[in-house]
Amino acid sequence: MTEEKERNGHGRAAWIIIIGGLATLILLMIFSITMGAAKIPLATVWEALFHFNRENARHLMVMDLRLPRVIASALVGSAFAVAGAIMQGTTRNPMADSGLLGLNAGAGFALSICFAFFPGLGYIKIILLSFLGAALAAGMVNGVAGLRRSGTSPMRLVLAGAAVSALLGALSQGIALYFDVAQNIMFWTAGSVAGSDWGQVKIMAPWILLALLGAVVLSRSISLLSLGEDVARGLGLNTFMVNVLCFLVVLILAGASVSVVGSVGFVGLIIPHLARYFVGVDYRWIIPASAVLGAILMVAADLGARLFNPPFETPVGVLTALVGVPFFLYLSRKQRREL
Repeated sequence: MTEEKERNGHGRAAWIIIIGGLATLILLMIFSITMGAAKIPLATVWEALFHFNRENARHLMVMDLRLPRVIASALVGSAFAVAGAIMQGTTRNPMADSGLLGLNAGAGFALSICFAFFPGLGYIKIILLSFLGAALAAGMVNGVAGLRRSGTSPMRLVLAGAAVSALLGALSQGIALYFDVAQNIMFWTAGSVAGSDWGQVKIMAPWILLALLGAVVLSRSISLLSLGEDVARGLGLNTFMVNVLCFLVVLILAGASVSVVGSVGFVGLIIPHLARYFVGVDYRWIIPASAVLGAILMVAADLGARLFNPPFETPVGVLTALVGVPFFLYLSRKQRREL
């Protein structure tokens, strides 16, 4: 009876977070459009959305610059957060995150190769190469972490991720300097959504939305995997197939996000823990809650990046790191006490 009440309580909390979070996200996105180096009245934003006039400079600023930017922020925040939630559930590693485990660095390495050797490559091909770069990094991290006979552990995965991220980051910088494309990739290295446009949003959105839908479909299986592979197999789950599908979903989410905003870390670390605190351990609630909360965090971080030192912009990755690094240290200390 107590367990049923607890599940019902978490279900109610999840619906409150999802519905309330979506309402908050919409209001925050509208507010974000009005703010920046040039403030735009809310009435002008409304006119631009429903009575667009291409000869009006402020309408152009809303529709061509700020609206695609906030949409990209929301999509990327959801993608990073859900990718982190899936990784934490499938690996049972509370410190799993696409940035900490090298996927962002791998996608960034692929981007540096694109700029150095294929400068005229289309955006859809850049996304595909980002997927391959993230897959390369994931393979390297798991290979390094599994070298010992005792297998992997959460801390070993994080250390391997740090080593692989440092290696791929150094290679990316070396390629950028040698081929004189450092200026081109600086935008992605720092992490920002300032250059997002409708072309990127239209290509990125179907990938991310499809991957988010796949994550929701897989959420029940992820809940079983989070109990341990032996338990999941005993309950009839095809763990190999679920792991492969989850891995593909994470690659799509991380690769598409990095191709737009670059290396923004810690969103996938913080948000799943926050969602789990409110909605419990069932990934059928954690994943949608993470998607909403991740979008809110990223839109808020982008807004802060514009308001921190106008008219200049602070990289979004810096703001997420200010929150994420203390949280990572807290988790590391907690893990160490539990060992």
